[in-house]
Parts: sequence; structure tokens; C-alpha cells
Amino acid sequence: MTGPAADPVRRWRRLVDTGVGTVVLLDGFHALKHAVRFGAEVPVAVTADREAALALADDLAPDVREPLAALLTEVPRATYEALVPRPHPTAVAALAVRPPREANLAALARAPRRAPVVVLDNPRNLGNAGAVIRLAAGFGATGVVTTGTLDPWHPTVVRGGAGLHFATAVERLDVEELPAGPVFALDPEGDDLRGVRLPDDAVLAFGSERAGLSAALRARADHLLALPMRPQVSSYNLATSVAMTLYHWSTAGFPSGTQRT
Repeated sequence: MTGPAADPVRRWRRLVDTGVGTVVLLDGFHALKHAVRFGAEVPVAVTADREAALALADDLAPDVREPLAALLTEVPRATYEALVPRPHPTAVAALAVRPPREANLAALARAPRRAPVVVLDNPRNLGNAGAVIRLAAGFGATGVVTTGTLDPWHPTVVRGGAGLHFATAVERLDVEELPAGPVFALDPEGDDLRGVRLPDDAVLAFGSERAGLSAALRARADHLLALPMRPQVSSYNLATSVAMTLYHWSTAGFPSGTQRT
């Protein structure tokens, strides 16, 4: 392949070959939009339809239209499809540099904290993890921490999070490494969430979709809380549980710089 499109393709393949663990796939227009909006370093971005992608920017993200125009290179659809595991309807893809772990750890440890940290204790579902990161970014949470083996920067998680990993601190830690702050863990045997005020420095912990809280996280918890639920309903989806809890926190006062809409 020759011409202007050849350089980004070679750059893409070089980054994939040499940047294991440091670059992440931004899958689709919205993931790229959010990454650029929140300051991600994006070495390469391609699209099978540049005109359509920039039209989306005009309609949905005029604030980042200019940097997107500078980043996006059009390539043949077959070339685009060869670069990604699953083509996105917007035919846009990019590679971004993952934030340094040290920077995320510093953000999680910063005090005083003005918004909670969400902890997913040994989650199993990649899509659920992505949805939680998207929620946490929307609520202005300090960050999302996972325990266990799931990689919170897995491409499927980044896709589910719509690129909003770059709007909050996302890391994997052991239970004993969790940020300081009172730990409020969600458990069916806990106190009704509606009767508790969640402080801004709370660590909000949610168990895995099947097994619930681990013994280590339960032992670390300062408070057990339960979500209101109709009898005989088994459980809520993980992302729904996080949304309900963050909304409850937000009703006591929303951090400045965020919007309720």
C-alpha cells in the first residue's frame, strides 16, 4: 500500500507490535471523541469514511472537531476492518497511550477526596466493567478499581466504557492496596442504603456478579449496605447497582465542575 494512508497503517502495526500494555484500542467514534476530550495521547486514528466521521463531530462533538480532523486518516474499508477485531458501525478506530499507572495511583490516593472511588471486587463480565467505568466518569467519581484477574483496560472494557477510561483513574489493585477512606460494601445483609449518607471520600465496593463480596473485601469493609429491592427479585445488574449507589451519593451534593444532565 502506498500514499498518505500507508503511514498511519504502518504506525498502527508498529504500535501494536511494540506497545503491548501501553496502548489501548479506541473502538468507534465515541471512544475516540471521549479520549480526545479528556486529554488522551492518540498517536494514530483511522476511519473508512472521514467525511461521515467529521459530520458526526460537527453534530455531536464540535468541541473536539478540530483535533479529530487533524488525527483522522481515511483508509480503505478493508484496511480498517483488518486493523480491528470487530468493525464498529462508525468505522472509526484509534490507538491511545494508556495513562501511567503512577499517575492513576496518585489520583486515587490524593486527599482530601471530593468524590468516591468505585471498587469492583473480582468482576467477571467485561461489558459490565466497561459500563461501570462509563457511569463513574459521568458521576465524576475519583476512579474505578478492580480486584482479581479481570484487566480493566481490556479492549472490550474500553469499548463498553466508550473511551471514558481517560476521564477517571482506572486501575487493578489487591484489596490491601485500596485507597484510604471508609469502605461501604454492598451486600444483601447490609443496612438500607437510603438511610445512610455517603461521604465524598467513600470507597464503594461491589461484589462479583455471581459470588458477591470476597472474604478479604468483606473483612476490609467499614459498613455493609443493601439496595432497596422487591421481595423475590434475585439481584440487580452490577452496573445498575453502581448507578443507584452513585446517584444516592450525588443527592447529598454534586462535585463542582460536573453537570447533573
